[in-house]
Amino acid sequence: MNISTGIKRNYNHTLYASYIGYITQAIINNFVPLLFLTFQDLFQVSLGKISLLVSVNFGVQLLTDYLGAKYIDRIGYRRSIVFAHLIAAAGLMGLAVFPSIFPGGFPGIIVAVILYAIGGGIIEVLISPIVEACPTERKEAAMSLLHSFYCWGQVFVVLFSTVFFTVFGIGNWRILAFIWAVVPLLNSIYFSRVPIATLVEDEEKMPISALLKEKLFWLFVLLMIAAGASELAMSQWASAFAEAGLKVSKTIGDLAGPCLFAILMGSARVFYAKFSEKISLLKFMAGSGVLCIMGYLLAILSPNPSVGLIGVAITGLSVGILWPGTFSIA
Repeated sequence: MNISTGIKRNYNHTLYASYIGYITQAIINNFVPLLFLTFQDLFQVSLGKISLLVSVNFGVQLLTDYLGAKYIDRIGYRRSIVFAHLIAAAGLMGLAVFPSIFPGGFPGIIVAVILYAIGGGIIEVLISPIVEACPTERKEAAMSLLHSFYCWGQVFVVLFSTVFFTVFGIGNWRILAFIWAVVPLLNSIYFSRVPIATLVEDEEKMPISALLKEKLFWLFVLLMIAAGASELAMSQWASAFAEAGLKVSKTIGDLAGPCLFAILMGSARVFYAKFSEKISLLKFMAGSGVLCIMGYLLAILSPNPSVGLIGVAITGLSVGILWPGTFSIA
C-alpha cells in the first residue's frame, strides 16, 4: 500500500486535516487583529473603521454558514472544504496585493477580508460535521479537542508573527500574509486525498424551513451568538487593547494579550476533552460563564495594566468550553 492509498483509507488523516483546518481558521481570525494599529497609521483610518474589519469578517462568515447549510450537501463535503481553503488562501494573499490596487488601500483590505471570511465560514460549518462523521468514540471529547486546535493555531499565529515582526520589522507584514497563505493552500491538497464521510443520510435531513420553526433551534442560535461574542470580543481586540489601552509594547501586548488568552482557552478545551466522562458539560459551561464575567470586569475596570492582562487571561480560560460545548449540545 503506497502513501496515497493509505491516506485515502485512514480517518486519522481526516482528523489531522481537520485540525489544520482549524489552524487555518485561527490564521483568518487572528492575523489581521495583530495589525489593527498598523492599519490605522498606514491607511489613516479611525479605530471605528478598523472595527469594521471584525464586523465584515464575522458577518460574511455567518452569511456563508447560512448559505452553506442549504447548498453544501448538494455540492459535496470534499469540494466545499477544498474550495474553502483555496479562497481563504486567496484572501490572505489579497491582504498583501489589494491595498496597492484599490484607491486609499483600506478598501482592498476589506475585499481580502471578505474573501477569506467566505473560506472561514465554510470551514466553520464543515469541519465539525466532518469530524463528527468520523468513526470515533466520545464525540464531545473529540469536538473539544478539535476546537482546541483553533487555540493552538492562535498561539502559533501570535508567536510566529511576533518573531517575524521583531526580526524583519512590522513593515514587512505583506510578506507574512503570503507565508500564512501557504497553510490553507497545502491543506486544500490534503483534504482532496483524505476519506470523508457524511453526517446524515438524505432521508434523515430536516429542511431549513422546518428547522426555523423549532423553538429549540432559536435558543441554540442565541447561545452560539453569546458564546462566540464572549470569545471573539476579547480575542480580536486583546492586542490593540494591551498596546493602546494598557500602554505596553506591541511585543508584550501580543504575547501577554492574545497569546496568553489562546493558551488558556486551549487548555480549558483539552482539559474537558480529557475529563469529559467525569464532568457535567452543562455545569462546566455555567461555571465558565460566571468566570467569563469576572474576567471581563477585571480587564475593563482595573487601573493596573498587569491586573488587566490577568483579566484577559481569565477570559481565555473561561470561554474555552462555551463554543464547542454549545455546538455539542446542539
